Amino acid sequence: MKSQTNISRSPFVFAKLTPLKPSIVYDTYWKFAAERQEVFFRRLHDKIPPWSADQVIGRYKFTNCYRAADRVSQYLIRHVIYKGSQDPDEVFFRIMLFKLFNKIETWEMLKAILGEICYEGFSYKEYDRILSSALRKGVAIYSAAYLMASGSRVFQVAHKHQAHLRLLVMMMKDKVALAVQEKTSLLQVFEHLRSYPLIGDFLAYQYAIDLNYSNLIDFSEMSFVMPGPGARDGITKCFVSLGGLNEADVIKIVTDRQNVEFERLGISFKSLWGRPLQLIDCQNLFCEVDKYSRIAHPEIQGISGRSRIKQLFRPKSNQIDYWFPPKWKINTLMNGDLSSSNVKIAV
Repeated sequence: MKSQTNISRSPFVFAKLTPLKPSIVYDTYWKFAAERQEVFFRRLHDKIPPWSADQVIGRYKFTNCYRAADRVSQYLIRHVIYKGSQDPDEVFFRIMLFKLFNKIETWEMLKAILGEICYEGFSYKEYDRILSSALRKGVAIYSAAYLMASGSRVFQVAHKHQAHLRLLVMMMKDKVALAVQEKTSLLQVFEHLRSYPLIGDFLAYQYAIDLNYSNLIDFSEMSFVMPGPGARDGITKCFVSLGGLNEADVIKIVTDRQNVEFERLGISFKSLWGRPLQLIDCQNLFCEVDKYSRIAHPEIQGISGRSRIKQLFRPKSNQIDYWFPPKWKINTLMNGDLSSSNVKIAV
């Protein structure tokens, strides 16, 4: 593994970034973010491909800059959270059921067989029967994006999905929907979710963000962040030294400086109709830049030492009808395609 301390071509950064010492990948972080967001808008406006002259972005699969704009998050927001009863128990049940598998096809399979998905009519045996049948047919019921622990031993069941259904039953019996509504911060929601079996730091944070898309809770995405393994890899590549700061501190500093850094690099970043990058978005971007730099900066090693990007970019045939949590107040701007997408917002 090559040491980053030998990197000589580090970018000029304003003094307030200290004690962080950036590598060349730090500038790449912002350039990647801007170009990836340009691809989002080019596709949104039905531009003819290729959508980027950047060969790495054009060839490989990367998530959107904004987590809420990704296909699975969009499906969750529009077809799971805001479609159906807005009773707290029902909303929580739908979100957690969807996220335990994190796969659109699994949700649609359940819906096709069961009709309306709701906690009021929930039967562990029926859900287990459907999912077990799918597994026997070789159907993948889980997304590969991030995986939960099996939990078979914890819940003393034979299969992973059975353990996850048991976990959901446990959370519903504990009235977690009402519990999270009583919390006064996103951190407290995270801590409550983290207290349950099979849910570690990373998943508890992801689930807290998903719940925050709904009307169950309404906290700023700028109030708390929990770095995942991929983000830690990206941070390691972007900085020669963290100067004693932890990864969460780094994400907060970088997110706060987004306008400064885009201006420094002469980049006009198109925000999400006036919504700046949030902590969750910059956390994800570190993960994506970790992947991007495997090709763009192969000489710089991260924690994992991975050198390849596994997934190639294959555009989906079905287009996304974008729609964001109404409380963000950007859907009207989006539908009008106003020039406010270029507005800088103080963070």
